[in-house]
This record gives sequence, C-alpha cells and structure tokens, in this order.
Amino acid sequence: MLTDPIADMLTRIRNAHLALHKEVSVPRSKMKEAMATILKQEGYVEDVTVDERNITIALKYVKGRPAITGLKRISKPGRRVYVGAHQIPRVQNGLGICILSTSRGVLDGMTAQADKTGGELLCEVW
Repeated sequence: MLTDPIADMLTRIRNAHLALHKEVSVPRSKMKEAMATILKQEGYVEDVTVDERNITIALKYVKGRPAITGLKRISKPGRRVYVGAHQIPRVQNGLGICILSTSRGVLDGMTAQADKTGGELLCEVW
C-alpha cells in the first residue's frame, strides 16, 4: 500500500529517465492515466498505453537526452496546495507545465487558466 501513488509515478518516470529506459510501467488509476495523457499531449512522453492493471509510458529522448528535465510533486498528502484560476504558477518561466486536479477533471495549467478553473496543484513538469 502506497501513501502517495502520484509521487510514486513521478519517481518511477524520473528513475527510468536516469537509467535511460525506453518505457516505464506504473499501476493504473484514473488520476495517473489522466496525468500520463497530459504528458503525452504536451510532448513530454512518446506514447501511453493502458491495460486493465498497468499504464505503460514510452519515454521520449531528444538527441539522447530525456525530454523531461525535472518533475516536482507540489500538493502532498500531508500538505495539500490549492490555487485559484489567477494564481496558477508559470513553471520555469513558461517552459514547463503544471498539472491540476479541478472540478472539470485533471488539466494542465494553461487549459485551467483558459477555463478560469482553479484546483489542487498536483505537480510541475519541465
């Protein structure tokens, strides 16, 4: 039983990139599936495949270097971080993205700002 499955997913992606793996597998949940889909839409990973128990994420490399430079978990089980639509941070001065859990589902920061929707700030990716 994991205390923080989202942090576990981010750590697995970080460790797989450091070891230069082509793909990484994480246990499936709706939240992690939505986060992986956002990473694919934003171009941080090559592909995301989902079966009934696992999510397989094909990692992306640009000229031999990982496309994801950094991952940071913001809202943790011990300290939740909520932001309004106008308080959504810019990650790495606009070069990264943040992922939020909103009332409209899991969204990236730019989409949440356009929808004028705040929520729980899950993580930052750059």
